[in-house]
Amino acid sequence: MKKLIWLLIAICSLPALVQAKQIAIVIDDIGNHQRDLETLNLPGKISYSILPHTPFSQIFAKLASRSNKELLLHVPMQALDNSKALGPGALTSDMDKEQLQHTLYSALASLPEVKGVNNHMGSALTQKSQPMKWTMEVLKQRGLYFLDSRTTNLSQAQNVANLYGVENVGRHVFLDNIINEQQLQFRFDELKHKAQRYNFAIAIAHPYPETIEFLSRKLPELEQQGFELVPLSQLVERKYIQLAQAESKGLSAR
Repeated sequence: MKKLIWLLIAICSLPALVQAKQIAIVIDDIGNHQRDLETLNLPGKISYSILPHTPFSQIFAKLASRSNKELLLHVPMQALDNSKALGPGALTSDMDKEQLQHTLYSALASLPEVKGVNNHMGSALTQKSQPMKWTMEVLKQRGLYFLDSRTTNLSQAQNVANLYGVENVGRHVFLDNIINEQQLQFRFDELKHKAQRYNFAIAIAHPYPETIEFLSRKLPELEQQGFELVPLSQLVERKYIQLAQAESKGLSAR
């Protein structure tokens, strides 16, 4: 009830938030390479998702925090293709509740700066309700939001997050599944189209040199084109403000 009241107050105090065409871009797969540090030079309020227990995860988190960049924990989760290496801190379907939650707690403890979590791979695990319930229990305890990377259309992650009261959003566009100028531009235009249609949109990209060079050129143009680049948590907040607004209208109509 207190949270609903707070959200209703926020609706009144942030009218521009509901109207603006806002975009959040999350750079995934951070931490394995020193060159990942260079992504912090990207202009604007980019968010970054860090793989746990990787060589550059700690230094990246510290530098990003000094620059007021928003951070997520990029949790490796079991994929349908078992040949893919998940990396340290992975959650798999053969874990029991204690193993899975201990692994997740350990990853979160290594990166206390994060505000949210999203899945790295996970096309298999996010389809399974029970591991997602154990995951959301931890996120609820820690007050973290969940971004579903949507590596499968059959993901149960957001349904379970809703069940456990974990604030959540889903990815709209992968910017760089194909890494060339034409495809990057196509996906970037798709992102802007979705933001125009829904007033907000969320993209995931990766620290590929081609992607970073492309974004370095394109991000400064967003404001001139009528878009606002925001941290992901601002879109999470926006979603729940709008839900509270809808609930408030429903109550007043009774």
